[in-house]
Amino acid sequence: MEQALFLARLGARVTVVHRKAAFRASKAMAARVLGHAAIDVAWGTVVREFVAAPAGGAPGAEPALARLRVADAESGEERELEVDGAFVAIGHVPNTQLFGDALRKDEHGYVYTIPGTTVTSVRGVYAAGDVQDAVYRQAITSAGTGAMAAMDAERWLCENGC
Repeated sequence: MEQALFLARLGARVTVVHRKAAFRASKAMAARVLGHAAIDVAWGTVVREFVAAPAGGAPGAEPALARLRVADAESGEERELEVDGAFVAIGHVPNTQLFGDALRKDEHGYVYTIPGTTVTSVRGVYAAGDVQDAVYRQAITSAGTGAMAAMDAERWLCENGC
């Protein structure tokens, strides 16, 4: 939703292609997108193919994106949308399945850490970045919490006989 709102400031029209019948975003964020005059939503739709226009201009010029081939998520009926660009944002699902139930997680699958730290529910295990950051989910915050986790792990190792 944040990306759609940002892009709507830069372009004339933004179409959100969404495979479901409702957004999982916060109600406030969904309302902002749905109420925005420059944003359309293609509900229950999936992208099948990015279609390029024939290359033109100078020799060796790259083809440009011209259309998206999309399909109804239930019927599979296809249609094309004319576009000038496409930005892929597939949601935020933390990649924490490998931990199973070994670590405490919230209802969305993010690893719980003691606020202000990278300390998890398991001694000697630290979490950083997108697996524990449900708010910002940015590379720079991942780098910062990664550094925090490294320092926490080093302290733990030294306290436990490094």
